[in-house]
Amino acid sequence: MMAAILFGSISTLADTSEIQRRAFNEAFEAHGLDWKWGRDDYIAMLGSNGGAQRIADYAKSRNETVDAAAVHATKSSIFQELISMLGIEPRAGVLDAVAAAKAHNVKLGLVTTTSPENVTALLAGLPEVSRETFDVVVDSTNVDTGKPDPASYRYALDQLGEDADSCVAIEDNVGGVHAAKAASVICVAFPNQNTVSGDFSEAVEVVGQLDADRLRALTENDH
Repeated sequence: MMAAILFGSISTLADTSEIQRRAFNEAFEAHGLDWKWGRDDYIAMLGSNGGAQRIADYAKSRNETVDAAAVHATKSSIFQELISMLGIEPRAGVLDAVAAAKAHNVKLGLVTTTSPENVTALLAGLPEVSRETFDVVVDSTNVDTGKPDPASYRYALDQLGEDADSCVAIEDNVGGVHAAKAASVICVAFPNQNTVSGDFSEAVEVVGQLDADRLRALTENDH
C-alpha cells in the first residue's frame, strides 16, 4: 500500500524550466556578464542539480572568476518575480494525483533542495496547491547536501515516519531520480520540457502525465 507521494522538485508541480533559464540569463546581464545560455546549452547542464554550482562550473569552463553565490541569489530573486508576472500552471495529472492522495489518506511531500523562497514563490503561483497540501516540505535549509545525494529523501522519510518502499517519488531530472533511488524510494520520471532527453534508466518508468491509480499500483509490485 502506498504511504506517500514525494514530489521531487518544484518543476514536478509546474514546469518552470524555461523560466529558470530566463532568470539565469537576466541575472548574468545584471552582473555584467556577457553570458547567454541558449536552450541547448541549458539542457546540456541539467544532468546535475544546483544552480550555484552550475554557474561556478560554467565560469571555470571559461576561465573566468565570478561570485557564483551572488549571481545565483540574483537569479533566484528574478525567478520569483517572473513566476508572479508570467503565471504558471500545474502539470498534467498533478492535481488529480494530489486529490487522489487526499482521498486515500496517502501522505504528500515536496522534497526539493531549492531555496525556501523559491518554494514559496512556486506555491503562491499555484492556488490549487499550498504548503498545507504537503505533510512535509524539504528545501535547502533542511539538508547539507543537495541531490543527487539522497539526504533530502532520507530527511523526508524520517519526518513522515514512513519506509522507503511504501513511497513513490516523482522526479523531473536525472540527479533527482538518482537521489530517490539511492534512498531506496520507487521513482517515476516525469521529465519537464528541458529534461525529456535525459537518461532515466534508474526510474521504474517515464511518464508524460501523472496517473494516480498507476502510482498507487507501483508500491504493490516488486521492483
